[in-house]
Amino acid sequence: MTLRTVWIKVLASVSVSMLAWGAVPADAQFGMLGDLAKRAGVSMPSLRKEPITTSLPDARWGDPSQDGFVPREPKRNLAELQRTPNGGFVLQPGYYSFHDQSYCLHAGTHGPGNGDGYLYAPPLGAAKDAVITIVRNSVQHPEIDQHTIQALLWAILSRAKLEDMSNEHRAAAAQLLTPRQLAGLNRGVLDMLSSGPIADNLPAEVRAVLRAEADLRQMLTTPGTSYSELERVAVLAGMAPVGAGSRDVPTGRWSHHPDGYWVRYLPSSYTNTVVEIWVPADAPGAGKEFDPATHIAVPGNTARQRLIQSGRAYRAS
Repeated sequence: MTLRTVWIKVLASVSVSMLAWGAVPADAQFGMLGDLAKRAGVSMPSLRKEPITTSLPDARWGDPSQDGFVPREPKRNLAELQRTPNGGFVLQPGYYSFHDQSYCLHAGTHGPGNGDGYLYAPPLGAAKDAVITIVRNSVQHPEIDQHTIQALLWAILSRAKLEDMSNEHRAAAAQLLTPRQLAGLNRGVLDMLSSGPIADNLPAEVRAVLRAEADLRQMLTTPGTSYSELERVAVLAGMAPVGAGSRDVPTGRWSHHPDGYWVRYLPSSYTNTVVEIWVPADAPGAGKEFDPATHIAVPGNTARQRLIQSGRAYRAS
């Protein structure tokens, strides 16, 4: 038995008692496992290095006092406002709506449904700049299909090497990302986290996400994989359970954005969301930029997908 094998068994046994996901803080859990993995000669990503870490605790701006509130101002199309170089909008006082293209940022979970509400949170994580850049720059490249953009985002989430993807995906990535960002997006995940002795001791919902990411890594770099095949792995079918740490968030709950306006998200599916914005006449949000690429709609049910918004209008095909 090699030293590496011994340490892998140690990692598995330690994970039984340590990875209870609550008994020890998440960063500490992965930090201790990472130290053991280092001795074994294998790499172990920490939560601090997750591509996107935005989760329900980061959605701190939900405003229950506004539940059921409908602004008195007539609803206007957000697209009437002045656009910004980021693909955003310069806000003015009023009540606005925009039906946008949205994107899944939590593969291996369920899409919107069953009246679950969504809250505002900013993009966080090691790959947040690349994710924001892709979504922002997509506004200037309407010729790039939404499915192609979503596949790039799934590649980042699953840490697939972009250089191993199809010519179409590589070409799109070159248009949407900077050369430095392209060079930095290399796979750094440990496959034994998604299968094997360590994975066997993780909670079922964590295993499902890790398994989906592992499957996406393989599929995204396998020639001939269709988008529908990717979607079946990334977007779970059937009734969504209530995820650990979920909150009761009703549909249409407003979030009070720190820039001084109210926003809410009404997704039809992971691919498209109606975003509503209310800027009172005396609100500091007047004149501020609404940049959809910096908005992640986080579900109250943690078993559902977090959805990043975009400045591209959704048009049903």
